[in-house]
Amino acid sequence: MSILDKMVEDGDGRFWGFLGCRYIQGSKQEVQIALTAGEHHTNSMGIIHGGVLTSLMDQAMGMVATAAMEVDGCVTTNLNVHFLAPMRKGELIVTSTVLHQAGRSVTTRSEVRDAAGTLGCMATATFRVAKSRA
Repeated sequence: MSILDKMVEDGDGRFWGFLGCRYIQGSKQEVQIALTAGEHHTNSMGIIHGGVLTSLMDQAMGMVATAAMEVDGCVTTNLNVHFLAPMRKGELIVTSTVLHQAGRSVTTRSEVRDAAGTLGCMATATFRVAKSRA
């Protein structure tokens, strides 16, 4: 079982499941996840809460970082988010890629798009190995 499959399998009882994430595909260089955003994901203005969008990107970037580093876990050490367009209820697709690897760190990039392809937000993050494979 790949580390990505294990993360998804273990995720239902964790934040992944709480958010309602779904795994689409992944490799050591790119991970895609999705969320069908509902009313409970919105803020008082009726758009998807920025914390939900940030959490989705952090999750997908953490997954690709873990796969790229071939370890059992990475932690976020830096996260920079840019909100570009409001996202509304419905299907959201998150794509995260590796930008750079060095030593025990990996830098990633992520974006969230709606079903129409509108870019809602993007982020970069740096992760550090927290749990090496035994």
